[in-house]
Amino acid sequence: MTAVDPAAGPAAGSVGAVRLRLRLRLRLRLPAVSVGAAVLGVSLVWLAIVLVAALVPALLTGDDPTQLAPERALTPPGGPTFAGTDHYGRSVFTLLVHGARPAMVIGISAAALGAVCGGLIGLVAGYLGGWTDMLVGRAMDVLMCFPGVLLALVIAAALGATTGNLIIAVGIASVPGFYRVMRGQVMSVRNRLYIEAARSVGLSSGRILLRHVLPNALAPTVVMATVTVGVSVVAAASLSFLGLGPRSDVPDWGQLLAQGQPYLATAWWVSTLPGLTLTLTVIAVSLAGDWLRDRLDAD
Repeated sequence: MTAVDPAAGPAAGSVGAVRLRLRLRLRLRLPAVSVGAAVLGVSLVWLAIVLVAALVPALLTGDDPTQLAPERALTPPGGPTFAGTDHYGRSVFTLLVHGARPAMVIGISAAALGAVCGGLIGLVAGYLGGWTDMLVGRAMDVLMCFPGVLLALVIAAALGATTGNLIIAVGIASVPGFYRVMRGQVMSVRNRLYIEAARSVGLSSGRILLRHVLPNALAPTVVMATVTVGVSVVAAASLSFLGLGPRSDVPDWGQLLAQGQPYLATAWWVSTLPGLTLTLTVIAVSLAGDWLRDRLDAD
């Protein structure tokens, strides 16, 4: 018989227990990873469909969104008009497809405006510090005293109901958030050794900001800009719902919500489907922003 070393028993048992725990952890993590990847994939596909609808709506529907058909008003979903019709007899699906363009134009443009303006202000204020940082900070505190949608509502009401003014209103409302993110990143990198080395060789402040500070402080702003697209879409839809959106023959998603409100009890699809489309778009943008953040953090 082969002699068994008593000291090897516990060690072998502990190794086996560790292996078992690792296998269980791997089996428990794989489904979670798979579900997360599937949700992200569905979100990206949905965003692709929304972008196609915004850029080339004819690929998804050939109907005219301005064509009235009173004889089929408030037709429920199913049949040729699988998403139903509104009180004018227009296809709700066609209106949703053509309403994607103003939503995406306002959402992306407002997020870009807020990122550029707020990012530049935060970049300069965070790098210079002192009185400049204090004065800019107090001004941003004043803007942040107002909720974003309320601030955008006041600006849109003052400027007028046009697409450009709506972009300006929603973009300005998002400036303080971008300012805070960029300023915090600049404050964390402005005194690092490579910045001091750049100053010691005589580089100008502008060159240091563009070549050394900005690239190392840009990643969180890019992630925030991605998420802000969804927030801007909701803000623009809210303003349109309140009657401050751009006037057009083709209503956007906010106007569709407002137009379907009186028929919510009898024709739920007129306002429910635009609301569902808006919700799914915002969720998809948020998930894409989370994925981008994880990628940038990993790098």
